[in-house]
Amino acid sequence: MNTVKPESRQPLHTVKHRVSHRKINYPAILLHLLLIAASILMIAPFWWMISSGLKDLSQIFIIPPKMFPDPWVWSNIHRSLTAMPFDKAYFNSAYISICIVLGQLLTCSMAAYAFAKINFPFRNTFFILFLSMLMVPEQVTIVPLYVILKNFGWLDTHLSLIIPDSLFSAFGVFLLRQFFLGIPRDLSESAYVDGANMWTIYWRIMIPLVKPALAALAIIAFLGTWNNFFRPVIFLSTTDNFTVPLMLSTFKGLYVTDWTLMMSGSAIAVIPVLLVYLLLQRYIIEGITMTGIKG
Repeated sequence: MNTVKPESRQPLHTVKHRVSHRKINYPAILLHLLLIAASILMIAPFWWMISSGLKDLSQIFIIPPKMFPDPWVWSNIHRSLTAMPFDKAYFNSAYISICIVLGQLLTCSMAAYAFAKINFPFRNTFFILFLSMLMVPEQVTIVPLYVILKNFGWLDTHLSLIIPDSLFSAFGVFLLRQFFLGIPRDLSESAYVDGANMWTIYWRIMIPLVKPALAALAIIAFLGTWNNFFRPVIFLSTTDNFTVPLMLSTFKGLYVTDWTLMMSGSAIAVIPVLLVYLLLQRYIIEGITMTGIKG
């Protein structure tokens, strides 16, 4: 009959000796302290926006500044939502952002697939010219774009924001192309041998494999569209067509600016952006880090 031997226990002084001689990872501690300090610096402006939106107007420019409102003016939230038609602005920003995201996912993925997997004359030359648009400031192309939209009759309509951004995004094409280059060519060649055409290979095989990149592009496009102020302020003139950033600018007058309403409205406007980023931030990290797999 086998007997079970009791577990051998180490003497207490031996355990204490090992614990006392355990090395402290000072670089890791320093790194965490730096990250905590950087996080505080990043959170401080956001907290200042929230606290200013809940202060009385006379408390905003007090020196030294107060980090906490005294008293808390919760009515500023309701005033900021009712002073202007923010419900309409939220709806406009939401559906414009969704339309642009869907458009970029389609057009950018098709162009990226062509640049990565289809051999045609001067493919690399066209791609370099395509990427050169990233170096052209938006302010340079805004005048010819304005003239084109005026000739189409799209000024002061949401089409002036949706159509140009949906049809073209050099960054989106570059992001997705790098993912397509990382997919083995054997998959598409085997599907072609089995009788699949080019559209079937693109839609049924390639698109499911680049879902992380599509999610990353969708998030980046949504954030950029939601926060865009430059194009709406040029193309839109009717209040009913305003987006959230443009509606917030109406609190700034020529002589008087209601900073409390602007700050409370800004805090409310940033909530969708924070939710989208916090819920899907891993796709952004994965999409950006994997763009250099093959190029």
